[in-house]
Amino acid sequence: MNVGIFTDTYLPQLSGVATSIETLRQQLERQGHHVYIFTSTDPNAPERIDEPNVYRFASIPFVGFKERRVTYRGGLQVQEISKELNLDIVHTQTEFSLGLFGKSVARALHIPVVHTYHTNYEDYTHYIFNGRIIRPGSVGVILRGYTHGLTGMIAPSEQTRSQLIDYGIKVPIEIIPTGVKVLHTDEEDQSVALREELGLSSDTPIVLSLGRIAFEKNIEAVLESFAEILEEMPEARLIIAGDGPAESAIHDHAAALEIMDNVIFTGYVDHEKAYSYYCLADVFVSASESETQGLTYIEAMTGNTPVVAMHSPYLDTVITNDNLGTLVSDTDELVEPMLKYLTAAQNEQTIGDPNSRTNILHEIDERTFGQRVEAFYQEAIAVYHEEDIEEAENADAEYARIFSRRIFKNRRND
Repeated sequence: MNVGIFTDTYLPQLSGVATSIETLRQQLERQGHHVYIFTSTDPNAPERIDEPNVYRFASIPFVGFKERRVTYRGGLQVQEISKELNLDIVHTQTEFSLGLFGKSVARALHIPVVHTYHTNYEDYTHYIFNGRIIRPGSVGVILRGYTHGLTGMIAPSEQTRSQLIDYGIKVPIEIIPTGVKVLHTDEEDQSVALREELGLSSDTPIVLSLGRIAFEKNIEAVLESFAEILEEMPEARLIIAGDGPAESAIHDHAAALEIMDNVIFTGYVDHEKAYSYYCLADVFVSASESETQGLTYIEAMTGNTPVVAMHSPYLDTVITNDNLGTLVSDTDELVEPMLKYLTAAQNEQTIGDPNSRTNILHEIDERTFGQRVEAFYQEAIAVYHEEDIEEAENADAEYARIFSRRIFKNRRND
């Protein structure tokens, strides 16, 4: 099968979307399929280094959200490349520029197009001209416009599927959580060397927060909880691994709490190094309530690191035993379970039932993820029925016009 994946977000960007797409590519190729990535240029992408089967198109930073990019030209080139590759299916991973390119390609080649909905935009509208282009109430309108003509959609969780149905999405929706690498080699665990690199002793209690540093991640609550941890365990350290738009504010908050001596900011972390950070930590913590799935949580579990996080419909089905972690309903409740896992690590105690990991690891395994997406593709190809092309093209053109008009109007006003 020849699969075209169209995305505005891809490596070397560090995000759940980029990780999900790279995982999918690897698993589909492992099953013998040919995968072609159509994505944006990126200033951090290595220059003059061949990226097999990756096609990048001129792009600019997305307004108000400069870590994400949108492609502004290359539509004809995309069409020519896609015809030469003889794609069997298009899989879009964005509702913006390259998503529309992908839909156009699918119509031209008379093949199905499916879509993965990654991001709960209601939690991100403040990035885009303070919500003046996309308001929380308009997210459903935008999605209904984009999903016109899709053969099917993938949602990473039941929570996301229910939200899409509430938006009035009529396209068939399949729940397929993104998988992560479960089988790691000993060589991948460089946590001992990492401790030395960070200046930590072998018995220093470690709390880890890893991922994009953004306001919706609520890292301020993690800092406040960790300040309470230090009252009981003053030798503990909090590692905040990653970068993002809220980095300066998080620095300032840690300084205001007078805990900077116990907080380590690593900056950007290459995804290949993330596993070592998970293995290094005694507990992984997040106070975010904006995740559609939360790949960092399940990645932490593959390093046998317990997770302390907020309840969500998805995590409630994954973290089902204290051995895997503890979920709380309010950020004020983070401290007690964090202390529980830190103390257990110091005393070399096991919490909960280690056997509870077996079924969960199968569910979150990247191989399971790849198999489920492959089956979804086969079903989409089997049920594909080409709708009126002119109607679909007119719908996409109107969708693009509305969004572009809002962007340019607000550019002028600012």
